[in-house]
Amino acid sequence: MNKAIVLFLISLLLSTAALQAQRIKGSDTVLPVSQKTAESYMNKNSTARVTVTGGGTGVGFLALMDGTCDIAMASRKIKFGEKIKLKKAKQEVTEVIIAYDALAVVVNPTNPVRKLTRKQLEHIFRGEITNWNQVGGRDMKIVVYSRETSSGTYEFFKESVLMNKNYMSSILSMPATGAIVQSVSQTKGAIGYVGLAYLNNKIKTIAVSYNGKTFTQPTVKNALNKVYPIVRPLYYYYNNKDKGKVTPFIQYILSSEGQNIIKKSGYIPLK
Repeated sequence: MNKAIVLFLISLLLSTAALQAQRIKGSDTVLPVSQKTAESYMNKNSTARVTVTGGGTGVGFLALMDGTCDIAMASRKIKFGEKIKLKKAKQEVTEVIIAYDALAVVVNPTNPVRKLTRKQLEHIFRGEITNWNQVGGRDMKIVVYSRETSSGTYEFFKESVLMNKNYMSSILSMPATGAIVQSVSQTKGAIGYVGLAYLNNKIKTIAVSYNGKTFTQPTVKNALNKVYPIVRPLYYYYNNKDKGKVTPFIQYILSSEGQNIIKKSGYIPLK
């Protein structure tokens, strides 16, 4: 075979592989379902290569800016400052809502407290309520865990529950949602917040009320019925120049099959 033809075929194969390879990075909330969807997608497309890593929403946006990921996973909308940085880098991005998630307030299973109002949560996470006996529990110090500041979950909880007021200065910031689950499961006086997909029998969910009267548990059903108050959209962001590359995978996660994976994974599908 002519050497030029061989080189052309190799180049074609490499370019095809590059188009099939996708790097997804960002929100730890979106991480589990993205991993499951990527696995299913690759099983159906033998030439596809999708790698999914976490690190937080802010980390995902930074990776998108410097070209080290193709899709940024986010549990909050892109900030104005991040948009400006992208504009300066002459990058235009597209936002896609892929699912919704209910954020659960969790405590150690030994804690007898079963429900809290939004106002009580605000006081706890701002350090104004410091003992469980102030909210009907035992005489026990409250140990407050949160995600770190680069996390979209951190931002959303601050906006929705704290009404944009600052967290307490001594809050224990965790680098990943899994670390909050582990810490709360091992600390009797602990409280934290996680996405529904991270719930297990080592932590206990708290029923929440925004009106002080109706308390609701964080479940997919309650979120779908719009009776649980702490619900937020989950996003994918990509550079417009990469639209052709990322569209097949995004179309898959938005398809009925992809949305079924989302529902089975403990997230809330779009429909």
